[in-house]
Formats: sequence, structure tokens, C-alpha cells
Amino acid sequence: MNKSTLAMAVAVGVLAQQANAAGFIEDSKATLGLRNFYINTDNRDGAGANKNEEWGQGFDLRFISGYTQGTVGFGIDAIGLLGVKLDSGGGTNGATATSYGGTVFPSKSNGEAVDNFSSLGLTAKAKVSQTELKLGTLQPKNPVIVTNDGRLLPQTWQGGQITSAEIKDLSLVGGQIEAVKGRNSSNNEQMSISGANTRGTKFRDSNKFIYAGGDYKITKDLTAQYYYGKLEEFYKQHFLGLVHNWAIGPGVLKSDFRYFNSSDDGANGHDPLFFTTGNYNAPNGKGKVDNNLYSGLFLYSVAGHTFGGGYQVSNGSSDFPWLNQGDGSSNYTITDSQIQKFGRAGEKTWQARYAFDFAKVGVPGLTAGLVYLHGDNIDTVNAKGGEAANGASEWERDLSVAYVVQEGPLKNLGLTWKNATWRTDLPNTRSQDENRVILSYSIPLL
Repeated sequence: MNKSTLAMAVAVGVLAQQANAAGFIEDSKATLGLRNFYINTDNRDGAGANKNEEWGQGFDLRFISGYTQGTVGFGIDAIGLLGVKLDSGGGTNGATATSYGGTVFPSKSNGEAVDNFSSLGLTAKAKVSQTELKLGTLQPKNPVIVTNDGRLLPQTWQGGQITSAEIKDLSLVGGQIEAVKGRNSSNNEQMSISGANTRGTKFRDSNKFIYAGGDYKITKDLTAQYYYGKLEEFYKQHFLGLVHNWAIGPGVLKSDFRYFNSSDDGANGHDPLFFTTGNYNAPNGKGKVDNNLYSGLFLYSVAGHTFGGGYQVSNGSSDFPWLNQGDGSSNYTITDSQIQKFGRAGEKTWQARYAFDFAKVGVPGLTAGLVYLHGDNIDTVNAKGGEAANGASEWERDLSVAYVVQEGPLKNLGLTWKNATWRTDLPNTRSQDENRVILSYSIPLL
């Protein structure tokens, strides 16, 4: 029995003795989230399937308990996930021999999508003053680890985390992750990064990711951040951030500066099976983690309008690294988009964005947004270590429209359409068009 499982068992045992204490039941909440998700991807040019398409119904049942009384309060949370296949596109689910599954669903040995998949996660928790410890199923979101919720069911992690807000204007977090369940999986897997995460005999992973950091509110409008993450045998990462809100005229200008410094750890520094992707003078264009990523994003919001622009530079001999098992993931860059991440070695990316909240014109609940990103200066290496691309480029345009019913019997019913176009001149890489349609509804049970 590992440490996390043992600690959780002890916490649940203590909780069982105190479950009737005031606060545990009174402060408990339970909700059932329903998500109907359709995705259609059109792969342009090149060889292979031109279309990936899947449609399913997701159920997300969550219970969040209150805390028992006393100096130390105990509680327990639970998350139950179920995905039901409605259509897998007649064999166009996107599964390959080296993938974890299709676009939305896990796949059988013959590549077909399963009819349904499910998982149950339990989290024991304890709280003293403004400090909280959780052991079990987690969904962390900070600059060095981000939970992905971009498909039918969300990604979940297994481990422990402690958060504290004992000091005024300072929030702290630290944790250790041992496994992750992907958004198209029922199983907990160990962790990896791009380049080492190909399924099969060459797959390499780790069962230990540690992270720690905090946000400090220097003033009510200025927040400084520092975070550290380490995936054992793969990489170490430092993050510095600065967020500032400045009232200018009738609106507010938000400035968001981010810096990541990433370097190799353990086997990644010498073992080719642990290497990551990027521009290397080595076979297959792979090597150790070596990346510095700088970015700045500026957003001006006024009368329902949000205008924005940003710039990002990815320096070093590797792509930007993040936790990536090859089954869909997210990172904390300003360029983490619907299709691409724009963090290739040497890549320089600018972006422009616009969003509007139609509540300002009498239609509350209706929002729309448009983002355009363009990256260039991408160099790649072929399988023999020779130059494959010199100064290649890519661009992506993301459009989203969403509406949430504000009142009446269908209150909280949401409908979202996301459309993305990605084009690139990288060799042996297929451009894409993608549409997602999401119907969601949340039902409070407690």
C-alpha cells in the first residue's frame, strides 16, 4: 500500500467516527453535471484518415462534504464520472496503434471505441484554521500543473496536496502526484512528456511529480507568483509571474507576464528513451529538456468588450515541457489553444484576441470570442539529424460562441460552439479544422 492510500485510509477511519458531527452534513454539497459533447476534426493534406468524429454523453457526479467540528476538521469528497458513446463516427474515432484511445473514448484492441467508460475518485481531507490537506483524487490548477477539461470528461490526478492562507495576502500550495487518469480513459497511468509518451515498447514514464509555490498580493491590483515543479527523471521547472490590473478611463487594463525556466532531470539528461521533442542536432530531433519561455498578455476590458494582444518567445534547444501522457493535456502558457500549444523550440508567437459579453446589450448569458495566433522561426531536425525545416510557421484561429440560460425551468442550461482552424508549413505535419458542440447542464442535489 503506497503512502497516499495509507494516509487516506487513516483519514477515512477518523472521519467515520465523527461523521455525525455538526458541519459535515450541513455544509455538504452534491451536484450532477451533464455534458453532451460532439467533436469533428478535419485533417488536411497528407496521408491517413481525413476525419475524426465522436459524440457522447457525460455524467459528472460530485459530492463535497463539510468538515467535522474541532481543532482539526475532517471531510471527504467524491467524484463519479461516466461517459456513454452516442456515435464514434463509423470508425473515425481517431484511435491509432500508439494512442491511448480515440478523440473522446478509450478504444478496444481492434481500435473501435468502447460503449462507455467510468471512474470513481475519493478524496480524504483535513483542515486546521486556513490550512487544508487533501489525499486521493485531485484536480490541481496552477502554473506547473493544469487539469484538462476539454473533452467529455475531465482529467484527474492521484496524490496529496496542502494549501494554506494563514498569512494575509499570501496563498501557498504544495503537493505530490503519483498517477493521472486521462480525459479518454478509466485507468490511472504514470506521467510522461512529449517525446517519451509514445505507447509501446519505448514508452517511458514517472510516478512522482512534486510541485510547490504561491501567490502574493503586493497590492489589491498587483499579484506576484512563484511555482516549482519537478517530474522525476524528466524535467525541473521554475515559474515567475506578475499580474497587474490598472483602471484606465472607463475600463481596466490587465497585464499578465509569465516566465518558465525548464531543465533536464535524471534520465532525461542522458537516456534517449527519456528525451523530449525539439530542435536538436541528434537523430529524431529529440534530446534533453532545455527551454526558457517568456510571454506577456495584455487585455483591456470596457463596456462588455475585451481587446487583447500578446507575445511569447520559446528559447532553448527543446520544446516547452509539461505533463503530457499523449492523451490530451493542458499547460499554463498564454498560447494553449484549441488545437495547438505554440511552444516549439525557437518559436516566436504573437496573438490578437477579442471577446464580447452581450449582457451589455440586453442579452445576459450570451458571450463570444475570437483569438488569432501566429508562430514562426520554427526549426526542426529529421531522423538523420539533418535540417528538416528552417524558419517554419503555424497559425491558428479560434472562434467560440456560448449561451447560458439565466432563468426559468432551464436555468443553467448551456450551449457552446467552438470552431478552430490551424495551418502550418512544418514538414510531415497535417493542418486541421475542428468543430466542437457542447450542451451542458448542472443539477444541484444537496
